Parts: sequence; structure tokens; C-alpha cells
Amino acid sequence: MLLEISGLTASYGPVQALFGVDLAVAEGEMLALLGRNGMGKTTTIRALFGLTPASGGRVSFAGREIARLAPHRIAQLGLGLVPEGRRCFPNLTVEENLVVAARPGRWTQASVAELFPRLAERRRQLARTLSGGEQQMLAIGRALMTNPQLLVLDEATEGLAPIIRQDIWAALRALKSGGQAIIVVDKSLSELLPVADRCTILEKGTSVWTGKAGELSPQLQDRYLGV
Repeated sequence: MLLEISGLTASYGPVQALFGVDLAVAEGEMLALLGRNGMGKTTTIRALFGLTPASGGRVSFAGREIARLAPHRIAQLGLGLVPEGRRCFPNLTVEENLVVAARPGRWTQASVAELFPRLAERRRQLARTLSGGEQQMLAIGRALMTNPQLLVLDEATEGLAPIIRQDIWAALRALKSGGQAIIVVDKSLSELLPVADRCTILEKGTSVWTGKAGELSPQLQDRYLGV
């Protein structure tokens, strides 16, 4: 496995948020990380990247234990993050956002432009002038420019217009077909499940179900994901 998380716990001060998260991602696999709001998805991602320190458990990436490493060291090992809220650098241009964290590899400005032609058209615009969908494309492109082994997207299409959502899902399908390992958090099961290989569901900071995407029955969806 490329990534293996077992028994992961984490807290915000005195408040424990994760009580035992287990998940795994293989090379070239897309894992859907699911759960109702507040169940620990974003905290799991933050703990994976060292942004919220893990208080227990193991996080192994490419055979190396990374749970106690600093965030910049984790990123250097080959993990790329598209955070919730996009967080592009607003006063930098599209081009500057892409090159600021670029590392050598197959992903360059040219290959990102092939994936998202809009970014090439707007490469000299400041990020703050882009639409929400364009900023999400930029956030994905910026993460890809680090040439990660594993790409992690938190709320991949939240709040985006339907046509932009289609563009993002088309890009994710292209990435997967190209062998990119991916973790995706998204609420749109109708778009996520057809492209995901497997799913892990969190409830109250604990992994409660893992299986193939096609095995996530309506009954399971209602039990763990229904409103």
C-alpha cells in the first residue's frame, strides 16, 4: 500500500476529534473518504499532513512512518493537498501560484494547462479575480505542480456551479486513468462513487466501514451518510 493509516487519534486541545481512523490507499487508487459533517474527515486529512498533530496511531507513506514529521517534510515526501476553501494566494497570478511550490516531474505548467485550459487563458490574472471554480482548478493545479505520489482533495466540488463540477470530475477521472493515487472528500455520491475504487466512512472520529465503491448500498448510505 502507498498509504496506510491505523488507529489514528488526534485532538484539538482537550477535545478529542479522532478516536481510531483506519484507511489505506494503493498506488493508482482513488479512495472516497466519506461521513456526515463533523465526523472527522478534515481532521483526518489535517493529521495526515501534520497540520493537526496525531496523538496516537500510525501513518505510513511509501513504507515510511510520517505521523510525527513536520508538514513541509510530509509534503516533500510526495503528498499534495487541495485544501477545503482552495486557499490560493490571492495577490499572486495564476502562473505564480503554480510555480511557487513546483517540483520536477511530469506535471509542469504545460501539462496543467492541458488538464485545465482555463488556467492557461488566465495565467496572468491575480488569483483573487478568478471565479470559485477557476480557483479550485488552480488549487488542484498547484498541488499537481508538486508532483505528488498521493493527491488529497478536501471537498473537491463544494459550492461550484454544475458545469464546473463536471470539469473537475472529468479532471479527476483523467488523473486516475493516468495512475495518480487520490483521496477525495466530496458530498456528491452520484459523481464520486462511479469514479472511486473504494470508500472509507467515518463516524464520530472512527472508521466504521471500508469497501469497494460498488458495495456501498443504499442502506449503508442511509445509515452513515443520510441527513
